[in-house]
Amino acid sequence: MSLPEEWEPRYPEFGGPTDRGRRSVERPRRRGRVRRFLKITGIVVVVAFVASILTTIAYNWITPPRTSYMFQAGEPIVYQYVSMDHISRNTIAAVIAHEDEELGTRVGAFTQADFQARAQAFVDGQPDPSGSTVPQQLVKNIFLWPSHDPLRKAIEAGLSEEFDFLLPKQRIAELYLNYAQFGPKLFGICAASWYYYNTPPSQLNPYESAQLMGVLPDPDNVRRAAGGGLDISAKGDPLAVDLINGAANVWVPRQLEGMGGWQAAVATIGIKDEASAHAATASGPDGCSTMPQSVSQRLKSEGAK
Repeated sequence: MSLPEEWEPRYPEFGGPTDRGRRSVERPRRRGRVRRFLKITGIVVVVAFVASILTTIAYNWITPPRTSYMFQAGEPIVYQYVSMDHISRNTIAAVIAHEDEELGTRVGAFTQADFQARAQAFVDGQPDPSGSTVPQQLVKNIFLWPSHDPLRKAIEAGLSEEFDFLLPKQRIAELYLNYAQFGPKLFGICAASWYYYNTPPSQLNPYESAQLMGVLPDPDNVRRAAGGGLDISAKGDPLAVDLINGAANVWVPRQLEGMGGWQAAVATIGIKDEASAHAATASGPDGCSTMPQSVSQRLKSEGAK
């Protein structure tokens, strides 16, 4: 007569449990590993979030001399920081008109409708229906890499919202103008104004400012003209030339006219004076009143006169 199943000995053979016994031992172990994994993951997420917030807040006061895009471009980098006080209002207005008209009036780094349209276009394999906003471009330049993969876009969306919430719009514009690429391994409006026009950024006129906006979409193919200025001759890259001429002669003037002029454009981010009002501090370390050494070295290496 055989015993009922529940009366069967748990360890019928000396030295090891039945399958049922092994399963009963393994379940708590697996649950313990899962709990530890979830706990560690939660800690990592919280630490990363706090670090991200603190880093963003720090950009209210610090302007690191290198960004992710600069590191990826490789040395020698041409760059020097300049305060917003010493950037031509023509240039600031041109950036707003060309890159992000709603920078100073929009709540958030982008609108929900724009985000949904871009996501849908990506899913459908269609071109991006709208360009990135200034906060989005800024965090991409500082932290990320040049691609259109979903991971980068997701990180960019989150970081840009942080920047938009924690930094004033004027500071966002200042950082953008300092970190934007204006030529091969050439970054920031301080270096760009001296390299192309042999003038401090406070003195850039409306046409020069608008020309520089045409550089932003394709900076690696832009070249300096032999005698100074941007090369928009037949020798220049055709696409770069079209972008520069389009920005200078059509897009920026038209958009600024629609916004009510450069004064109205810069007022959207809280600027109500001119760079000349800060002439007393132009000779300071953040004034970019003299040609940066990195610019003079680049010009010398190119044999420029």
